[in-house]
This record gives sequence, structure tokens and C-alpha cells, in this order.
Amino acid sequence: MILLSRRGYLAIAAVVDIAIHARPLPVAAKALATRLKLPPRRLETLLQGLVRANILKGVRGPHGGYELARERRRITVASVLHAVASAGAGDPGAVTDCRLVEQVVVPLVEAAGKAFLDELETITIDDICRRAEDLKLGEEKGPGSDFAI
Repeated sequence: MILLSRRGYLAIAAVVDIAIHARPLPVAAKALATRLKLPPRRLETLLQGLVRANILKGVRGPHGGYELARERRRITVASVLHAVASAGAGDPGAVTDCRLVEQVVVPLVEAAGKAFLDELETITIDDICRRAEDLKLGEEKGPGSDFAI
């Protein structure tokens, strides 16, 4: 069963990657796209939505890129998902005009979805970063990360 869209998974991964790699300089979109194995143009709209939601901050200039707008322990997974959902979603309208669906299935699925989102409100980007660090996943360097001469 799919609970999150690909866009949701990518948004979480992007925020976690930026939380891990944005010190001392912001993370360049190109380096982030390389680590996430995505074309930079596809990632850019996702990042802009996260900036508008005050999850990320865009930094301009030669060493520009993206960094967290708040401490990683103050950003929940649910807030990241809300940001990308509101950036690209409209009202889907009624699923169907079947009474069984409207009166039984939809309320049950909506209750389960609410419970799922309530649980995601308890998980912070810091929690995910710590888990990634325990698995040594934050040590990977993308191209352009090594400035040794």
C-alpha cells in the first residue's frame, strides 16, 4: 500500500539531506539533485515550495543553495508533507457518488490518514538525521563537495 506520493518521499529526503550537508555552506541544488538521483529542474519546484512554507531558506550568491529555515528538531515530517501537498494540490472532488464509498469507505480512510499524519507530527527531521547518521548515510559526498587542490 502506498501512503505517500513520490513527491512526498522526495521532499522528506531533500530536507534531511540539506539538514545533514548544509554546514558550513548551503547545499547547492545541483549537488542535492545528484545525491537524490534527480534532474535539477525537477527538484527546483519542490525546493521552492519548501522555501515558501518556511522549511528551507534559499541563499543567493556564489556559495548559495539551500539550508534549513529552522532548527531540524522543530521541523516535523508532517509539516514537510503539508508544504508539498499544498504546493501542488487542488481539491480532488468527490471520489464517487456511491453511498457505500461516501458513508463507509471515505470516513474510514480519512480517519486512518489523520492517524498517520498525527504520527508523522511526532517525527522530526532531527530524528531522521540521527537515524541516517547511525547508518553512516550522511557521509556520502556528491560531486563538487570536495574542494581539495
